Amino acid sequence: MNDRPRQARLLPWVGSGGKPCYLLTDGGGRLSRMADVIETTQLDMAEDLLEHAADLLADARATPEQLRFCLTRMREALTDVHRIAVSRGMRSR
Repeated sequence: MNDRPRQARLLPWVGSGGKPCYLLTDGGGRLSRMADVIETTQLDMAEDLLEHAADLLADARATPEQLRFCLTRMREALTDVHRIAVSRGMRSR
């Protein structure tokens, strides 16, 4: 029998209305592994976006529309990264 207490894991996606989703888990289940994969993908995408943003900012010909689009994607990526950080912080307690 597993003696570890079940804890709520903040998942790397949101539910209806943008509300956070939680998984009650003692770790290692299928949904938990899926969340791990999604977190990794989100972090990789954020890293790629940082590189793209650096290139775009270095380009004097970048249009306001391109910059706004990039900033919108950066906000989305930062939201994902923040959610991952909060989730991992909750799990490390």
